[in-house]
Amino acid sequence: MNIQIFGKKKCFDTKKAERFFKDRNIKYQYIDIESKGLSRGEYNSVKTAVGGFDKLFNQNSKDNTATLIKYLSSDSDKEEKLLENPKLFNTPIVRNGRQATVGYCPDVWKTWE
Repeated sequence: MNIQIFGKKKCFDTKKAERFFKDRNIKYQYIDIESKGLSRGEYNSVKTAVGGFDKLFNQNSKDNTATLIKYLSSDSDKEEKLLENPKLFNTPIVRNGRQATVGYCPDVWKTWE
């Protein structure tokens, strides 16, 4: 198992995800999504695994860029803006190879063990 947790320092669900893997002695790599972001390849892999852009984009963000993204017509423009502003991702994003989840999903993670 090669677990990566893309999260935010102040995200409660990210902390719960880390605790889930720590409690089971499963090694994971934590990536601060706000400072590191996602590469285009990582983004495409996660987007495919979770079922699209809408699952990854935090539409409830009060950030002005989130409002702008909602009104962009092109999907590629929306994705570009999201990649430029990684604080707008829903977190945690947990990857295990080609599998991925968004949010706190212990029932799915248990099937990875």
